[in-house]
Amino acid sequence: MATETIDQKTLSQLVEAGAVRAAHVVGHGNGWTISAHYGRSERFLAAKRGDVRVFRKLETLVSFLRDMGISHFDVDAAGYDPQTAGRVTRPDRSAALKEAHAARAYDRWFREQVRESLDDPRPNVPHAQVQQEMAEKKAALRRKIARTGAKS
Repeated sequence: MATETIDQKTLSQLVEAGAVRAAHVVGHGNGWTISAHYGRSERFLAAKRGDVRVFRKLETLVSFLRDMGISHFDVDAAGYDPQTAGRVTRPDRSAALKEAHAARAYDRWFREQVRESLDDPRPNVPHAQVQQEMAEKKAALRRKIARTGAKS
């Protein structure tokens, strides 16, 4: 089951209305997340992309909560691994960078092909001439097929 999230604007409005009963800071791997309890619901704070927002530094998260008006919260550090705290893994960024490099390489190759074509000293054949020659070849092939088909 997917984790249900809440955006920052909605959370801020709930805090202003006094609807947030409790806030929990939960350690996950090399970062921290926020879980807000309001009514009978519990939601994690979402990042702009919709995923659960992860704070790399606890100090940053504490400042964020205080600025929002939440000064009391519980901390669950059971899932936090200080050995990985310095290592930030962003597989989504890695994939995006690989894609960007591939796109740039393709763009470079394409531009080289266009440049070679434009710089080619051989004479160009007009499009109308190519169409006429192909029409003649098609007609000759059709006549040949018609003659062969009539003999069968």
